[in-house]
Amino acid sequence: MSKRALITGITGQDGSYLAELLLSKGYQVHGMVRRSSEEKFERISHLRDRLTLHQGDLLDQFSIASILTQVEPDEVYNLAAQSFVPTSWSQPVLTGEFTALGVTKMLEAIRHTMPKTRFYQASSSEMFGKVREVPQNEHTPFYPRSPYGVAKCYGHFIAVNYRESFGIFAVSGILFNHESPRRGLEFVTRKVSHAVARIKLGLQDKLAMGNLEAKRDWGFAGDYVEAIWLMMQADTPEDYVIATGETHTVQDLLEVAFARVDLDWKKHVFVDSSFVRPAEVELLIGDATKARQKLGGGSRAADRRRDQNAAEAGLDAETKIPAIDRDDGRRRSGAAHEGVGLAARKISLSRAFS
Repeated sequence: MSKRALITGITGQDGSYLAELLLSKGYQVHGMVRRSSEEKFERISHLRDRLTLHQGDLLDQFSIASILTQVEPDEVYNLAAQSFVPTSWSQPVLTGEFTALGVTKMLEAIRHTMPKTRFYQASSSEMFGKVREVPQNEHTPFYPRSPYGVAKCYGHFIAVNYRESFGIFAVSGILFNHESPRRGLEFVTRKVSHAVARIKLGLQDKLAMGNLEAKRDWGFAGDYVEAIWLMMQADTPEDYVIATGETHTVQDLLEVAFARVDLDWKKHVFVDSSFVRPAEVELLIGDATKARQKLGGGSRAADRRRDQNAAEAGLDAETKIPAIDRDDGRRRSGAAHEGVGLAARKISLSRAFS
């Protein structure tokens, strides 16, 4: 009998990649989605006939319990959250409710309805914040610098607590930045790649940015969901850092992205103080030694590293042959949607856990 999985946040970047992976492994995949007047299922549109979606809400424990009872999942992947860091300063209470207390409601529902279900909590490198050591691993103390980071710390430790208090198979993946063409336009990699394509096409001239010296450990989301799945297959529940072990500045990203279309980033980029965080996270770089040793190497990550030259050559073609959809008001460029590889693949083809 095939395994059943329930994914919250299935319509997001990671949720869509995880759904693809689980379907490829023969799972029955269910997703929990919030009721909305406007359905945003673009990332999973190619999978819709293979997925079962259920309306529910992280703030409504009864709806979660009802879905768990219906689905009886072997594995629950909690990816849903208010996940955009800048928004957490303007909406700190909402961020805390979804990103922190929502985890507790999910775990309580599991404890009372499906206590044998395995649970994955999406933790974040933002929990390290003002880093206490370089690089950061599973034993590095947390020092979050945003309401989002604080909320993620709560979610992380409540998962640990339910594991230790009630015997729930709960694991947390402390994932460093991971990108893809499915990343939202508000995130820096997509913001840059989208703007670069538009500037190349003459649709805009300037790009406003925040702190160009912030350093991040960027990987590829498609690889990281494989690491997530491996955590859930382990004999004992543990927490893992997933990272590439390389760090680059936002300026590095800009240089690479603009160079791909033969433009000088300095002529188009300016710093806007409104995009600078109230409390900056200056440096993130992960040490995924534990994951490499205990989870083993993901073949997809290894193959992608071996094929780095071919992948980079493909990016040249991808960004230099724009496809403009002039039927919508935004006149989006096909290069903008795929161009996120400029960050995730050229700067750091993922070496996560392999």
